[in-house]
Amino acid sequence: MLEIENLTVEVGGKDILHDLSLTVMTGYTTVLFGPNGSGKSTLLMTIMGFSGYNVKSGRILLNGEDITHMPVNERAKRGIGMMMQRPPNLMGVKLKDLVRVTGRGDIDPAVLAEELDMTAFLDRDVNIGFSGGEIKRSEILQLEAQNPCLLLLDEPESGVDLVTIEKLGAKVHDLLQGTSHCAGWRQKSGKAALIITHTGQILDYVEADRGYVMCNGTVACSGNPRELLAEIRKMGYNECIRCKINRSNIKENF
Repeated sequence: MLEIENLTVEVGGKDILHDLSLTVMTGYTTVLFGPNGSGKSTLLMTIMGFSGYNVKSGRILLNGEDITHMPVNERAKRGIGMMMQRPPNLMGVKLKDLVRVTGRGDIDPAVLAEELDMTAFLDRDVNIGFSGGEIKRSEILQLEAQNPCLLLLDEPESGVDLVTIEKLGAKVHDLLQGTSHCAGWRQKSGKAALIITHTGQILDYVEADRGYVMCNGTVACSGNPRELLAEIRKMGYNECIRCKINRSNIKENF
């Protein structure tokens, strides 16, 4: 579904991503590990097409279509949805209106909100006065309404309590199992996800198929996500990367 080929990205006059390549296959969930400042969030923002992320070289392909220089709204129409780590406050925009406008098909915001305990927030301005967990639930609510084929999740477990991560994890699992609408066509069990995680808690709820480790703006190694997480916890990023490279797993795709 998603192919990134030799991507180099500049932000604020500085190269953040360097010759980065990875693949997210249709129906698969991919997890992205990496130390702070390694470029993980920059990668997701670039895939989504936000301004300020200048692609100097390389390509981003979605279902075989080159979307490298496509605007955000066109990428969203083609089925990319994103949970941001720090979404903006939207003064004057009610959550129920945002959900209704961005939703795919005839949806009822009240029905979707009930499952996430967000009913009381529908008439509030988006993210204004929301706690960390409430913001995450709001982001998932918007994703559920959008029903994307490719989910980009930037640290879904960050800043939330155990009950909230359980709700979020269950909802992410449900989203990945549902029917998606990609660029005007429908496919069952064909969604894909690229998830940034530091703690690995999301793996308790989502069956991840592939893991990548980013370092200094590029993919350093890849492998089984649970094995990678165990090695990172045991040895740290540098030693994990060194061991994986020695095993000839660098930039391994499937």
